[in-house]
Formats: sequence, C-alpha cells, structure tokens
Amino acid sequence: MNKGCCHCNTVQFEVMLPNGFNDLSRCNCSMCSKRGSIMQPVPLDALTITKGSEALSLYQFNTKIAEHYFCSHCGIYTHHKMRSNPNMYSINIACLEGIIPSDFDVPTTDGMNHSCDRK
Repeated sequence: MNKGCCHCNTVQFEVMLPNGFNDLSRCNCSMCSKRGSIMQPVPLDALTITKGSEALSLYQFNTKIAEHYFCSHCGIYTHHKMRSNPNMYSINIACLEGIIPSDFDVPTTDGMNHSCDRK
C-alpha cells in the first residue's frame, strides 16, 4: 500500500500499485499540459481517500466525462477518473510518499487527439 497526500496534507489517500509504476504517462491535452503531472492508472477500488474527501474539488471540462480532483485548500491535483476508461483513476505520482517524478522517463499520451473524440 502506498500513501499519498496533497501539499497541505488535508487530502490523504492510499493506493495499491501491485505492478508498481508499469504504465506511467503524461498527457498533452489542454488540462494536463498545464499541470504537467505524471500519472499512473489504477482501478477505482485501488484508491482510497483516507482523510479530507470533503476538501476535494471536482473540475470537469469539454465532454465532462473525466473527473479531475484537487485539494480545495492548496490546489494540488491528486487524481482523476479517466475519460478513456471511467473504471480507472489516474493518480498524480508526485503526491506519493518518497516519489521524485523527475526520476522517471515518461512517454506523453496524445490527449489533444483523444480516441473518444474520433467519430
């Protein structure tokens, strides 16, 4: 079990990563490119908010399928429910204890041309 939190420690969570960091990505969509986070997808039941769920703010844009969560106190993005797979969250690995995101070489996902936008 990995523990994580926002910057001010108001929002705390635990996440199970049985396969470690096996699918890290960055995204180049309008939202992700501005926040610059590295994300690891996990099943919905792998993430548990252990403290501060009432402090989480929800932000949605465009199709309003993805659900982006931020601490309403410090503004740190902790996780989001994925648009491409609503049965998964992506967690911000920078929020995990002991993780230094710059230690990872991470590919970029093409969110500007998202598969859900293709007709």
